[in-house]
Amino acid sequence: MTASLRGDYSRAAKDYSVEQDWGAYATAEHALFKRLFDRQAKLVPRYACREWIEAIAGLEAGNEIPKFDSVSKKLRAKTGWEIVAVPGLIPDDAFFTHLANRRFPVTVWLRKPEEFDYIVEPDVFHDFFGHVPLLFEPVYADHLHEYGKGGLKAVRLDAVKMLARLYWYTIEFGLMRTPQGIRAYGAGLLSSGGELAYAVTDEKPARKNFDLEQTLRTDYQIDKYQTTYFVIESFEHLMRETAPDFTPIYARLRTLPALAP
Repeated sequence: MTASLRGDYSRAAKDYSVEQDWGAYATAEHALFKRLFDRQAKLVPRYACREWIEAIAGLEAGNEIPKFDSVSKKLRAKTGWEIVAVPGLIPDDAFFTHLANRRFPVTVWLRKPEEFDYIVEPDVFHDFFGHVPLLFEPVYADHLHEYGKGGLKAVRLDAVKMLARLYWYTIEFGLMRTPQGIRAYGAGLLSSGGELAYAVTDEKPARKNFDLEQTLRTDYQIDKYQTTYFVIESFEHLMRETAPDFTPIYARLRTLPALAP
């Protein structure tokens, strides 16, 4: 699976974990991370959910690529999670196993300067800036833990494609309704210089109230801005709506066509 992926998989353990080797990052890479961080830091006060903003403020991660071990110590104390360094995208069963054990895989490499605005595969900036802050939020952290356990079940039921849509429309591109208006909590939005504002305020995309079965049926676009976003009321709402056993839901949805993005 690694033939066409970036990242050095040759030193990965069986669970695809690697050493971060923080000392190997070049000065230019730390500077690029800071540029990416500074750009998004100007956007998130207007477009990100309160929980994410409060969490990122406590990380003090804007000046250089963070040291995963240091952040993991804080995470374990707060929600029992930790960061696991990985060479890049990893197989579904390895990914779900990490989540089911409260370990979040974070890519070790950083994009090139010419990829400042867009990158196909997730890098350390996307994974850390977008995903890690909300691991400090207890309800969200519990939801992601349950998602990991559900993912292992989906592998057994051959339903990963459906469950991946849920991840895409929530963990990656989810929106939340707040007293201040629609705000983003999805990592793909929070780490994007362009789609963040588009998703929250542009008139073009549809913003639908979160519906589990519709989300599991709706395909998504990986190379352009989304045309549809799903909006939750809170992380408690997301946890509650995704609590039922998915087995009968998968069985029912297999008889129905997928919905266009």
